[in-house]
Amino acid sequence: MYLKKSPGGSYFPYFYKGGEVFRFEFGNFDANEDEVICMMKAEEIFFAQQNQTMGVWIDFYQTKLTRRIIDEFIEMLVKIHNHIPKLGLVGCSFTTRWKITRLVRKTGCLSTLPIKYFDNPDDAKTWLVSESL
Repeated sequence: MYLKKSPGGSYFPYFYKGGEVFRFEFGNFDANEDEVICMMKAEEIFFAQQNQTMGVWIDFYQTKLTRRIIDEFIEMLVKIHNHIPKLGLVGCSFTTRWKITRLVRKTGCLSTLPIKYFDNPDDAKTWLVSESL
């Protein structure tokens, strides 16, 4: 199977413990809103073009998640949620988790998307390839 690289540098698909996952790399942008939003749009297009369904984990380490970034993130999820059976978010503060959860609930089409927050990428990937929600 041919592996592709996403705009953020992630392999597609990423094989982990007998399953396939995909990582959106939105970490290490610090406070640069424009760059992280540009990467979100590029990753969204890349993922949509693959026309596959798989668990996704998103790395937000060392990126300040402002309201603008969170809004863009929710907008991205709305567009691609049909291809994501489970979503693991890594590197979010407690406050950011609360904000994202609140906005997801307000967005009808995302209210059934299983989302879990993790401090460790391996825990997120393990959950994504597991059968349980």
